Amino acid sequence: MYTHEQTAHMQQLTLQWLTIADSHNATLTAMAQIQTLRRLLQFHEHRYYVANQPLISDTQYDTLYHLLDKTEQQYPELVTADSPTQRVGSSLNAAFETKQHLVPMLSLENSYNADDLNDWDRKAREMAATDAVAYCIEPKFDGASISLIYENDVLVRGTTRGDGVAGEDITANIKQIKSIPLRAPFSDYGIQQIEIRGEVVMTKQAFEQYNQLLIQQGLPVLANPRNAASGSLRMKDPKEVAKRNLDAFLYHISYYSKSDAPLVEEANQRAQELLRSHEGTLELLWLCGFRTPQKEKKVVGNIQSVVAYVQQFEQQRDDLPYEIDGMVIKVNNFALQEKLGMTSHHPRWAIAFKFKARQATTQLLGVEFQVGRTGAVTPVAKLQPVSVGGVTVSSISIHNEEYIKEKDLRIGDTVIIERAGDVIPQIVQSLPELRNHTQTHIQFPTNCPVCNSTLYKEEGEAVWRCINAECAAQVVERIIHFVSKDAMDIKNLGEANIKKFFELGLLKDIPGIYHLPFTAIATMDGFGKKSIDNLQLAIEASKQQPLHRLIYGLGIRFVGETTAKTLANAVNHVLDFTQKSIDDLLLLDDVGIKVATSIAHFFANAQNIALLQQLEALGLQLRNVKKDTAMEAGALNGQTFLFTGTLSLLKRSEAEALVESNGGKIVSGVSAKLNVLVVGADAGSKLEKAKKINTIHIMSEAEFLTLIQNQSPSHVTA
Repeated sequence: MYTHEQTAHMQQLTLQWLTIADSHNATLTAMAQIQTLRRLLQFHEHRYYVANQPLISDTQYDTLYHLLDKTEQQYPELVTADSPTQRVGSSLNAAFETKQHLVPMLSLENSYNADDLNDWDRKAREMAATDAVAYCIEPKFDGASISLIYENDVLVRGTTRGDGVAGEDITANIKQIKSIPLRAPFSDYGIQQIEIRGEVVMTKQAFEQYNQLLIQQGLPVLANPRNAASGSLRMKDPKEVAKRNLDAFLYHISYYSKSDAPLVEEANQRAQELLRSHEGTLELLWLCGFRTPQKEKKVVGNIQSVVAYVQQFEQQRDDLPYEIDGMVIKVNNFALQEKLGMTSHHPRWAIAFKFKARQATTQLLGVEFQVGRTGAVTPVAKLQPVSVGGVTVSSISIHNEEYIKEKDLRIGDTVIIERAGDVIPQIVQSLPELRNHTQTHIQFPTNCPVCNSTLYKEEGEAVWRCINAECAAQVVERIIHFVSKDAMDIKNLGEANIKKFFELGLLKDIPGIYHLPFTAIATMDGFGKKSIDNLQLAIEASKQQPLHRLIYGLGIRFVGETTAKTLANAVNHVLDFTQKSIDDLLLLDDVGIKVATSIAHFFANAQNIALLQQLEALGLQLRNVKKDTAMEAGALNGQTFLFTGTLSLLKRSEAEALVESNGGKIVSGVSAKLNVLVVGADAGSKLEKAKKINTIHIMSEAEFLTLIQNQSPSHVTA
């Protein structure tokens, strides 16, 4: 989970990179460019897939993604397994059991204008070696993606998209959607097992009706139909899901197996006919009782007709009973689809055409200044509430002082706002021609709005910071970060409770987490015996968290989760860093001068050392237990590993964990430092490069598993 300060920093960095996307950042090395772009993309994937709170438009995300992809193609030796180009975005939630899809759910390549569509069409015709390509066009529903499996005509499983390979098992909630049949006559078409894809939506009418019900009950309203649909699928009580009147469109058959039962000739011919094209499968699903885009879809014979239809449909989007954010164009013939194939990220036979973002005008009423974990002061514009694409917007982050000057924003201005990607709002521009001399300049504070300390701005940065480490706002944000899921993962001690305890004087700093007065807390509303017991257990369990989580939880500037693991693996005890110079730190993988300087400054601070000593006295794990164990008994001690391609028996993270638990080390690229390359399906440039280095031992996934089972270092000698 990202703190408010981290979010502001990442968004600021995003905007900086978007302004230089066409020319790259010549001041940075290729490695630095790639690392920065990966961090930005991973951040925005988290905002989109996990938090359901995107901060940038799809177009902007694609700009960053293509820049990373282009740079990695230029430097294939720098491609790593955790790069966003090597996977699709993840949205798995530990609250539900995960199930693997029969066929991975890939993303779609996006387009935004006729030129993009024409270019995609040209490539498709060239690869298909024919000019006779028919396309099927259908709406791009703005909801939550699902995958359904039917066996012997019965619905047996429903899952979310998840990370594209596996999703959350939400079968009980799927069964509450009345437009999804619990039994469908696939056997009439000779099908025994089938996996179909679709989108769960909440219609505009259902959304309004449910919000009215919430208002009557004095409860907060839902933000928009898309988030309502996505959030509903993750609810624990299926009865509550049923109250929301969700709907579902099914639009794709990803897999099917034939039944052994014979069909009459007429039925057999009909099945073969329908299963030859995308249009035919939509009709088959319709015939089997599913809601499909039958009325909205259109099959055309050339890209000019595609362009005309999507532009026509964009004008009609507001007349539809449900939200859409674009159109999807697919090669209609399955034989051609198979010929075109797919990349690791998207099919080559389909593309999404995204509609323009929605805009509205409103008045900028004022600005509030918020203080984050590292003291960054972020201005937030307060607006006259206005509906943009069905969502009421009243607050928008305006990032920093330079952003305010660049946009020429003034209090009282009429401003144009839009929902970037139809989700997150942002100010497009002010309208100076509408000013009437009542507008006032936005005065950026010179002192912290919380503790009144003088603000400071580092050279080369756009952010003003409060450098008073005891500033209440920073203390609270540091505690929130420390207990977050990716850090110490102290459940039941969320942001609201931390702020409440802090205001009441029950919690003053990070060590105070381990001294919470549970007797006093038990007297507060909302804290029964069970919740108190769970909180105590979670706090106690956090003492056994591995060192890398503690390092990440400390909130050292520029140290993310990956760097925290690198740091943890570099020492036996976290206080060993007090003896390491900046030059020592620069020898670590993926640690540049900015990160190294920040780490060195942190461990040179006496207050930080005192904090760590307090935490160790409280029983927290400051030693790298995993490293100590690996050094003593790790069968792979001293060996470096890298995985490439698609693994079929293990997740990439599971395989890497096996290496590390046996004393080995994961490296980010192919070089003379690599001992073992484990190769899965569809391996690419890493495999070709490894073949040219005689000292690298190349093995299959099965051989790797045998190696782990045998636990013998002799198996990894080249």
